[in-house]
Amino acid sequence: MHKLHVVKIGGNLIENQNDLSRALSAFGSMDGHKILVHGGGKSTSEMCKKLGIPTKMHDGRRITDDAALEVAVMVYAGWANKKIVAELQKNKLNVLGATGADLNMIQAKKRPVTDIDYGWAGDVVKINHTVIKKLLTDNIALVFCAITHDQQGQLLNTNADTIAAEIASAMTSDFEVHLHYCFEKKGVLMDINDSESVIEYIRKDELITLQNKEIIADGMLPKLHNCFYALENGVEKVFVGNTDMLESENTLKTSLIL
Repeated sequence: MHKLHVVKIGGNLIENQNDLSRALSAFGSMDGHKILVHGGGKSTSEMCKKLGIPTKMHDGRRITDDAALEVAVMVYAGWANKKIVAELQKNKLNVLGATGADLNMIQAKKRPVTDIDYGWAGDVVKINHTVIKKLLTDNIALVFCAITHDQQGQLLNTNADTIAAEIASAMTSDFEVHLHYCFEKKGVLMDINDSESVIEYIRKDELITLQNKEIIADGMLPKLHNCFYALENGVEKVFVGNTDMLESENTLKTSLIL
């Protein structure tokens, strides 16, 4: 079975050109088929500020009203996506940049309103693995931004970590899938103030203990939930760390989710 690497890169990497170039160079050099998923929340917030559009957040999650959705589509699907595509093309990688609406590859639905209305936030319903497989087997690498659609003409803002986990899980019947969550740290840290305190292995039964000790909190918690979701749905390996792991996933000190 051929290997497929699904790599999600965070907003801080996109903002730093040197870090981004290094990450994309490593991504392009990985063996096997490749899919990259990215967000762009920081750039979206900055653009909203320039346009005089208030940024609305709740528990760290963006509330996507009509104006915020327009900006998110402009930044994610436009500037950020095409910036990444151009860099990868420079590295001689044949790549297609896409939203979930393109070729109907990621279908989603508007998140139900409970205590809070997240606006045009979308939750993934279905991955069109047949189309994705065809593109990959034609030696096309894919770059997905965090925009999906509901098949009714509505674009939706969807969490990039979730998109990466859903795509990775959907492709396991056709590929040996490795999922990589890349951010600026070497891995999940035992001590947030000690960059070398990487927790090398994290098992699901340890997550509650780490959470109760507040070692894992805030944005790292939903990221790890996505990691375990992927493993439970057939993904072979899941890594959390910086872009060094893209160059040598088997020998580098990083966080391997078990």
